[in-house]
Amino acid sequence: MTDTAIAKEKPDWAGEDWLSRLVNRLIQTKPLYALMKQQARRVLIKTAEKNGVPWRQTVKELEQSPAKQYFQDIADPHLDYPDYYQVPFHAYNEGNLCWQAAFEAAPATAAMALRVWKTEPLTPEMAQARLRNSFLDVLEQHLPQEVNEALDIGCSVGISTFALLDRLQSKNPTVKVTGLDLSPHMLAVAKVQDKHQAVQWCHGKAETTGFTDDRFDLITLQFVLHELPNQATREIFQECRRILRPGGCLAIVDNNPKSPVIQGLPPALFVLMKSTEPWSDEYYTFDVESTLKEVGFDYRTTVASDPRHRTIIAHKPL
Repeated sequence: MTDTAIAKEKPDWAGEDWLSRLVNRLIQTKPLYALMKQQARRVLIKTAEKNGVPWRQTVKELEQSPAKQYFQDIADPHLDYPDYYQVPFHAYNEGNLCWQAAFEAAPATAAMALRVWKTEPLTPEMAQARLRNSFLDVLEQHLPQEVNEALDIGCSVGISTFALLDRLQSKNPTVKVTGLDLSPHMLAVAKVQDKHQAVQWCHGKAETTGFTDDRFDLITLQFVLHELPNQATREIFQECRRILRPGGCLAIVDNNPKSPVIQGLPPALFVLMKSTEPWSDEYYTFDVESTLKEVGFDYRTTVASDPRHRTIIAHKPL
């Protein structure tokens, strides 16, 4: 793994390039958008099941689980959802605020991992482990000397959180890990998977977490930034700096705008992707590293941790 050094800064289909504007115009045409969204779901499910991801079976099992009972305990009925979270994305009209999105999150994540190494004969479990470890291996090189409490922001159904917990517990069996997300539906599914009640699941906004100053030794944002407008990302960075202890680490993994794989996506795929990711243009043209510095972080490195994703590390100054 080496620091990214690729000539093109972003894909041609993102930002203000003519190709990007053309795709955006197509997406804004409602009949076409509805067709794209439907096609995106079909392609995702078909590809996933073809490669061994039990999509429909997973959904069926979660529908029969205690998830909807846990929802009442987890959901904050007074939470004011930000506007950016109340738009359709991931091919769901209600975004992440629905059971369909929550029940399909795990198989969708498994399918995503398989796409990273689609030419290699990996099982869904092998691909998922490789995806998580590629990030955690980079993170481990930049951890503070002690990590007693960690926060996984945008934890979804807990896949990223459990991987983080396992890695941290190998060094400190008493480490405390919290998963924070805006979707109580996702958190309810995470709680179903948390057989040992090892994680504290919190329903809340990453921009205003309510946690005390200087609380966490480590904060991760795993595959979250591409789902945010730039202003929200900046506000979340500011909040992370507040709740990290001096010397604490902020670790980010997400799509790499400089990845030749992402830049070379076939037109059909990037059109489908943009139709389900409303903040793509903002993300792929956003200077994450400069923003981290502007809000007061000590930026450390950006590493191409796998063929499609980058890991970004920053520390809160002592």
